[in-house]
Amino acid sequence: MGPREDKLPSIKKNYIFNTLYQLLSIITPLITAPYTSRVLGADNIGIQSFTSSNTAVFTLIAVLGTATYGQREISMARNDRKKSSRLFWEIELISLISSVFVLALWAIWVYMATQYRIYYAVLTVQILAVAFDISWYFGGFEKFGIIVARNAAIKIVGIIVLFALVRDGDDLLLYMALLSITGLLGNLSMWLSLKGMLDKVSIKDIHPFSHLKNTIAYFIPSAATSVYTILDKSMIGFITGSEAENGYYEQAVKIIRMIQSVVFSLNTVMYARMSLLFSEGKITEMKKKIADSYDFLLTLSIPVMFGLVAVSGNFVLWFFGEGFEMTGYLLCLLAPLPAIVCISNVLGSQYLTPSGQRVRSTKGILAGAAVNVVLNLILIPRYGAAGAALGSVAAELVISLIYIYMSRDVVRVSQLLHMSVKKLAASLIMFGGILLLTGTGLSGVTFTLVQFVAGAVIYIVAMFGLRDSFAMTFLKWIKIKCRKKKPEDK
Repeated sequence: MGPREDKLPSIKKNYIFNTLYQLLSIITPLITAPYTSRVLGADNIGIQSFTSSNTAVFTLIAVLGTATYGQREISMARNDRKKSSRLFWEIELISLISSVFVLALWAIWVYMATQYRIYYAVLTVQILAVAFDISWYFGGFEKFGIIVARNAAIKIVGIIVLFALVRDGDDLLLYMALLSITGLLGNLSMWLSLKGMLDKVSIKDIHPFSHLKNTIAYFIPSAATSVYTILDKSMIGFITGSEAENGYYEQAVKIIRMIQSVVFSLNTVMYARMSLLFSEGKITEMKKKIADSYDFLLTLSIPVMFGLVAVSGNFVLWFFGEGFEMTGYLLCLLAPLPAIVCISNVLGSQYLTPSGQRVRSTKGILAGAAVNVVLNLILIPRYGAAGAALGSVAAELVISLIYIYMSRDVVRVSQLLHMSVKKLAASLIMFGGILLLTGTGLSGVTFTLVQFVAGAVIYIVAMFGLRDSFAMTFLKWIKIKCRKKKPEDK
């Protein structure tokens, strides 16, 4: 085994890298969504959402759990260059083989499709992209700067091309092709950064199928999760037959996913570090980092829930344009998701999966998936997209409760409640303050900006006034930094 690195990559630095990328991921749809919703319309957005959700089922099978499993294995072997090189080729070969198998199934699906066949044909590129996604390898080494730089460049080019070429509803096929191609190019670009990171490995030493059982173990919970993150859109399309309902739901979910991607980008960074700590038996340090993560993420996710409800009505009108009013209502229904998912996301990414309990945690995900399917079958026929929104919230709540029970030796319910009380109180004060702005006569972009700034200021002041644990920790950190700078100023 090679020598251990003296200094581990900075979690703060990687969090900044990952957050910057997630911010770019937010800025991209913030720039493009208002344009595409007006240019393409709710029906075309619905077609894109429905076909992409069906495609996502195939891409999920193609990934076969290799992304999460691969990052965990690399993170635990990153101090052994020979072993990590062998693991890379073994896990990547599994990904290539599963992708080829899925492409064969996909060809049958496209051939048999009686509707949207041309769109499915274009979406084939998304399955091809899976075969070349090696972001898990860089994630295992905590080299998030490489992932961010490569994908950011591709996203920016994609935005420019979209505005240049997508002009009206007839360009839906081109729009879908651009989304697919940029994803493929982003994955291919990361291969350029492999130089100098891999040792030569003899073909006879590569045994990809030795990982098959473990990748399937990681695939099962991912498949279960897709029931309420992917299949809900398919169910809306099949049950309601309404392209517009899918369009409203797609835009609402897009906003929620954008928020979650930034709020939970810390978990992406922490996953590799927690896997390393577990492999070294540093359980106490793991518990401390989990507690700190909750304190930070609840500080962000709880006010987001109330903020979304307060601003959604005005925000949707100017952001998505006329015809998307229903999206505002759906945003209110989906608003609790960031706070609920915060609980399961931390325990799943920072404890259950790094500690090798992926199979055990699958029970919680399967329970949530079952709840989601049952509620979708009951609620979607009566309430359409609103029924799917309620089903998603219920499913995530079930998973979070089960994860808490499974991880009761690491985090207690009383601990989470203690962290949340003052954050909840500050968020309610913020919510009341935002509502008081309704009578100002403002509207549109200006009103949303005023709501956001006023809400942020009220929340921050309330957090310090209530002496919330995170606010006090942050204040202490500022004081320490200021003391360190004083000698340098003299």
